[in-house]
Amino acid sequence: MTVTSDILIVGSGIIGMASALELQSRHPDARITVLEKEDGPARHQSGHNSGVIHAGVYYAPGSLKAQFCREGVPATQAFCDEHKIPYQRIGKLIVATTEPEVGRMEKLGARARQNGIEIQDVDQTTLRLMEPHINGLAALYSPSTGITDYQRMTQVMADLFVARGGTLLYNERVVAATETPQQVSVRTTTARYEADRVVTCGGLHSDRVITAFGHKPGYRVVPFRGEFFRLINQPEDLVSHLIYPVPDPERPFLGVHLTRKIKGGFTVGPNAVLAFKREGYRLTDISPRDLAETLGYTGFWRMLAMNAASAASELSASASKQIYLKRVRKYCSRIRLKDLAPYPAGVRAQAVSPSGKIIDDFLFVQSERCLHVGNAPSPAATSCLPIAKHIADQLEAGQAPTLAA
Repeated sequence: MTVTSDILIVGSGIIGMASALELQSRHPDARITVLEKEDGPARHQSGHNSGVIHAGVYYAPGSLKAQFCREGVPATQAFCDEHKIPYQRIGKLIVATTEPEVGRMEKLGARARQNGIEIQDVDQTTLRLMEPHINGLAALYSPSTGITDYQRMTQVMADLFVARGGTLLYNERVVAATETPQQVSVRTTTARYEADRVVTCGGLHSDRVITAFGHKPGYRVVPFRGEFFRLINQPEDLVSHLIYPVPDPERPFLGVHLTRKIKGGFTVGPNAVLAFKREGYRLTDISPRDLAETLGYTGFWRMLAMNAASAASELSASASKQIYLKRVRKYCSRIRLKDLAPYPAGVRAQAVSPSGKIIDDFLFVQSERCLHVGNAPSPAATSCLPIAKHIADQLEAGQAPTLAA
């Protein structure tokens, strides 16, 4: 069976579905098809994240992360308002618990202001008034940070796309593709699809999808499992805001934070440990192929060498609940070991270059008729709507014939 479309999108995570809606709104008469290898949308990163609407405090000025996130916060809130998706703008406190952290916190505040992000300095007395259960010397307050349900948001996008005439097909895994000057042909496990333009949003398999289209991604996905705990035995008013530690420059990730959930309750996490499978949400999930690709990649070992202390620390926190707890008690000493209950993990698609460098910004690979979303790190969910506009702009600006409006 061969299916012909004007635009084909691979992947129904939040970026894939946002792109489908954006292209559909620009080209209402176009035949647009979305292929998804799972049995529904947002089955992986889009449905296994912390649910935070990030304000953009951490990102390097001038980066795509900073640009997309700044635009993404109001766009996400507007989409949630329009479609009655619950969200709360509860704000975030980045808490310094030592004098060295206070210095790093001040630099972080300067970076946030350079990015045009609203940020406020909080002294110890004010911090105690804002959050009586939190320990700290000082904090940064980001009032625009919020929480929502990104899996729900993606499902709403999928429903809108189909209701407006789009085709969304599940259980369709891409195995090969060919691009010619006339069209793109994509083969899945069940059919062949032909299209004038293609967008791929492969997430945890982005490098493999790009390779299937005959391109060199320039990186490899190394999967990191982020382990969370649900808090029990604590009052409903434990904290009113999101509580984050000051990032450690020696570590590539933000650290364990305390998060209110949109459906109630709190989680602490995540850490970051190597996953033995690209979709390995449990320690026992192992894919020989995925693991062999990671361990056989020179870039992985170079990355490990550059981050050896951080890797050892993350591994010890994964192996020991006591060590994990110590990270949380640094800023919330009332939490005890018995308060940490199981909670589903997530897996982060970390793009790593052959030199071992962790690719920290968004990365796109473009050919004449295709645009591939390579690296899409946090805050990809927050930024999905401006990312979709960027994808549509780049696709339309390609060398192939212009898409009809």
